[in-house]
Amino acid sequence: MNTRDEASALVLRMQECFNTRQFDEAEGLFTPDYYSHALGTIGFEAGKEVWRQVVTQFPDMRVVAEDVLVDGDKVAIRSSVQGITTPDGAAQPTLIEIFRIEDGRLAETWGITEGPDPRAR
Repeated sequence: MNTRDEASALVLRMQECFNTRQFDEAEGLFTPDYYSHALGTIGFEAGKEVWRQVVTQFPDMRVVAEDVLVDGDKVAIRSSVQGITTPDGAAQPTLIEIFRIEDGRLAETWGITEGPDPRAR
């Protein structure tokens, strides 16, 4: 079991890898059988490909943690999305994700996007 600080740090490190485009380094933060409910995939490779596609479309995109909540082996994070263009000046998207941690690594993710979804363009 992880401490609250370790669990928060793990998720924030994942965001840092996204923001600094260290996608290969991020892979070590995920279990080999990591499951993304949003993508319906096992393993981090599909997620890494989505990250690459999104930053190709929005090279200045960053996620900024606004709230991090830890309960047992789960971490919920609400993040603002910065650096993307939105239709007709709409508000920037907000991501809400829940991660399950297993043996110090990210094992499972659920997520929703509030506002314009950058993947939907």
